[in-house]
Amino acid sequence: MTQREDDFGEELADFVRRVGELRTARARPAGDQSVVLDAALFELQHVAEQLWPRYERLAAASGTPSPVERQERQLLKALFQRLPLPVALVDRETVVRRLNFAATGLTGVRAGYATGRPLAALLTPGDRAAFRSQAAAVARGEGDRGIVVHLQQRPGEPLLATLTALRPPDEPHSAVLVVFQAGSAGGPVSAPPPPEVPDLAESTRHARLMDVVDLMASTLLQHPPGERESVLSGAARALCGRFADWIVADLVDGELRRTVVLGPSDAAADALLRTLADQDPMSCPLVVEAARAGNGALQVRPEDIDGFGRDPSGTPVLARAEVSSLMCVPLGAPGPVAGVLTLFRTGSARPFSMAEGQAMDMMSRHIALAMRRPSPDASTDSALRAPVEVPSASCAAASPPSPAVPPPAPSP
Repeated sequence: MTQREDDFGEELADFVRRVGELRTARARPAGDQSVVLDAALFELQHVAEQLWPRYERLAAASGTPSPVERQERQLLKALFQRLPLPVALVDRETVVRRLNFAATGLTGVRAGYATGRPLAALLTPGDRAAFRSQAAAVARGEGDRGIVVHLQQRPGEPLLATLTALRPPDEPHSAVLVVFQAGSAGGPVSAPPPPEVPDLAESTRHARLMDVVDLMASTLLQHPPGERESVLSGAARALCGRFADWIVADLVDGELRRTVVLGPSDAAADALLRTLADQDPMSCPLVVEAARAGNGALQVRPEDIDGFGRDPSGTPVLARAEVSSLMCVPLGAPGPVAGVLTLFRTGSARPFSMAEGQAMDMMSRHIALAMRRPSPDASTDSALRAPVEVPSASCAAASPPSPAVPPPAPSP
């Protein structure tokens, strides 16, 4: 190993030691956290401005990396993953190349799913254009930038995103390193005091939401235990028209199988109903991610229009249905995923709120528990085994071509 490589190894070892100290410093009182954050940002700047360029020069000079250099490259990747702050590496279009462990915890999205998708899609709609513009400016070499953004999952918590350019080895274009911190550029944001006068519109929405939760509980309690598809169908009918315009239910039974599709009861929606009923759920990335990893999604004006696959003509389903917001909810916790419910609101409908997302999360747990209820003994009162009939709220149904799927309960 040359003298330059020895020096680089020593600096890298020092950096590892300092990162370890920063990790232990997270236990300090909340008032001292700003000092820790400043030190962490200084270390990241040191990596971007000193260590990484030196590594590029060493890699370019040596040609094929030696075993020692490969080991150092693996060490750098490990350092990236273990940094105490949420960090993402994106291109000039904000497409994710890497997320570290802290970033996956902050966004609630697995690194494997996020890779290849725009990081801007995880932000609230109002922040996306500005974030893209700043990332493009940094990638062009116009200097580091900082911008306050909000995640869709946490719209009430401002995050300061610091962007700096980084040139990966053997690549012609710069990437952008994004570091997230809680609060804004002016310091942590205090929560506003609660309003003294109740908001009538908000109270009305809350009352309607509680009506849906109550109807769901009644539906699940009356459905016969041991009949998973019947429970899933009843839950979908309880939600359609009252909570969402479209409901798509997929059962996890060794493989993904579409069981129920409910939508508007008009002639214009009939073709899309049949398309969704015939669709292979494995062609829907959102459904696959929810079934395999148990990761739900709440998106407003979804940017990934291929998130629910395409119809036979090649048109994205989300675009054809004019989806304005969606929820994809795994039916699993606690335990393995038993099914996936996808809910669409379309056109000018009010987008799903975080409160509705929390209520749907609670209902999804209840649905999963109802689907796992074992079949009753033969001596059980037959009155308790009769399936419940949920009144339809202007929803039409289309059943996938599967003999194992029971027909939907008739509407009164």
